[in-house]
Amino acid sequence: MQLRNDRAELWAILPEALDTLSRLVEREPPALSAGPFSPPPQLRVGATTLIPIRGPIMARASIFSQLFGFPSAEGIALQLREALADAKTKMILLDIDSPGGSVSGNAELAEELREARQQKSIIAQINSLAASAAYWLAAQASEVVVTPTSEVGSIGVFIRHVDESGALQREGLNVSLISAGKFKTEGNPFEPLGSDAKEALQKRVDDKFDMFVDAVAAGRDVSVQKVLENFGKGRLVSAEDALSAGMADRIDTLDGTIARSGRRAVNASGIRTTRELESFLRDAGGFSSREAKAIIAEGFKQTPDLRDGAEADDAAALSAIRSIANSLNGGCHDQ
Repeated sequence: MQLRNDRAELWAILPEALDTLSRLVEREPPALSAGPFSPPPQLRVGATTLIPIRGPIMARASIFSQLFGFPSAEGIALQLREALADAKTKMILLDIDSPGGSVSGNAELAEELREARQQKSIIAQINSLAASAAYWLAAQASEVVVTPTSEVGSIGVFIRHVDESGALQREGLNVSLISAGKFKTEGNPFEPLGSDAKEALQKRVDDKFDMFVDAVAAGRDVSVQKVLENFGKGRLVSAEDALSAGMADRIDTLDGTIARSGRRAVNASGIRTTRELESFLRDAGGFSSREAKAIIAEGFKQTPDLRDGAEADDAAALSAIRSIANSLNGGCHDQ
């Protein structure tokens, strides 16, 4: 991650977060670079796989991914694909607390997330901040849940230009750029930003902003106009305002969402017999066959007539089967 040369980089991040990140990078030794990237091990709670997205999001893994756990678009994509391929995973939960990040890689990841929700349900849990690029991703989930104190939004893109000519002059330095190509050096930091260069940079920003807005509209199934008018206009909004505007679907804690996702996973599994329940307990709950049988036996003390492996045609028996499974996925209930 080399933010020293970020003048050509398009950002979908809180400006103050970029400043903090830039100061951090200034202390990075020039030779320090990340080795081969491998995503962290999957964290699965019952049949729900959690993918953490915490901190600034870069296109690719960097030394900061290793040192601080900062996410990258490539890393999130790898974890997403693993969860989709995992038969034990019935639902995917994105645990998000991020100020956003670079535009590069984010649009592609957002599209992959939106397509992935056709295969498995994806919940974006905002666990206190989903700004800019982070909301870009969250909006692609099947459902967006925010904690009561969360803030979301900051839908926008920017690029920064630093005119270093005055500082160089004070140091007695004069930089000459030898180039070919009419616009090759426009926007360089060694001279004030010209009107043509500013117009070209603005076009780049506008193009990526349009991509951002289009993706949010598609993910939330609303019009582009609604995103432009009601989704904060570049500002962060509170949990209640996000819910009212249609930027989020529910206000709940991470624990509450995990519990509810367990209930959904059980229903999605279509469990109807004790044999299916035993298989579910082994595969999704991590219980041994002996433990699963003991759990079922205990759970069915109130339903003695249900035979092992029998079809649960009786509504009460079916409810009992699923209640047992649900109790092992967070003790949740429908809401």
